[in-house]
Amino acid sequence: MSHPYDNIPSQSFWRSGVVETDRQSWPGIYRPKVRITRDTAVATAGSCFAQHIGNYLTLSGVNVLDAEPRPKGMSEELARRYDYGIYSARYGNIYTARQMRELLEDAMAGQVYRRLFWARGNRWFDALRPGVEPEGCESREEAIELRREHLMKVVSLAQTTDVFVFTLGLTEGWIHSGVKRTMAMAPGVIAGAYRPRRHTFRNFTYDEIIADLAEILRLLRILNKNIRLLLTVSPVPLTATASGQHVLAATTHSKSILRAAAGDFAAAHKVVDYFPSYELVTTWANTDPVFAANLRSVRPETVERVMEVFLTAQGLLDPVELNAPEEVFDQIGEDDDVVCEEALLEAFRK
Repeated sequence: MSHPYDNIPSQSFWRSGVVETDRQSWPGIYRPKVRITRDTAVATAGSCFAQHIGNYLTLSGVNVLDAEPRPKGMSEELARRYDYGIYSARYGNIYTARQMRELLEDAMAGQVYRRLFWARGNRWFDALRPGVEPEGCESREEAIELRREHLMKVVSLAQTTDVFVFTLGLTEGWIHSGVKRTMAMAPGVIAGAYRPRRHTFRNFTYDEIIADLAEILRLLRILNKNIRLLLTVSPVPLTATASGQHVLAATTHSKSILRAAAGDFAAAHKVVDYFPSYELVTTWANTDPVFAANLRSVRPETVERVMEVFLTAQGLLDPVELNAPEEVFDQIGEDDDVVCEEALLEAFRK
């Protein structure tokens, strides 16, 4: 008797696709719709895990763009502290789709909100990227001018990018109700002061995230009609939740919505792709530990395995014919600590 499962590929069955497969290379798990070659101009943005993608693409010889390179003479260590070279521009971690959408809107309009600059002592911080100047600026005017320059760089970046890689990290965010902009962190964590009437918590829904992704794509295509979008979801759990749920339940809720939204959005658009880094890290089919002792930081060997799947699928790495895995991965190693402001919330644990 014929049925719909007669002629589907082996990776469509749990036994052959998971139990009996090579759980290091995961054959068939990713077939790129958006192709990347070494000549492709790639930009990266998003939650902390996106930093790994940029690092591995760079070491594989891909043209990963840097719209705001570190000043001449600045050491690599100091540059990293000031958020140079972390992503393709100094936007810091962009945890939610709403942040990415609003960044593009503001960049295209040249819009800077004076109320979105926080004081800490006599120093000033950009509420939309508070970690990029760790010591703050001497004045609000200086911080505003730095943001204006940053927004111009974001526009230039989008105009010159072939593939924009965006990693979704959170559904939870804090909104300034006066200017209706989503902040990178809750006020008071790095700078500023929390005021309940001014700062509202939002746990973005599936529909809101889909709408934000649609607007992100639309804005990017206005700036660059040929740009393509590659989505991933960060496997890193929430440091803390303001939802009222247990943090484990809140993490599952957040990541499930992000995964569903990213997959559905990619399936609906020819110029959008989804790479399952989240699944490769979090699947219970993994035989070795994937997280460090804090159960949040992804172990370097896990990142290496995930990125090998990605690079091989993209034709940027052939583990059979090349020695590139050792050459590429050994350059990153144990010291590849990602920059993640959200981890600062741990200091407020009771």
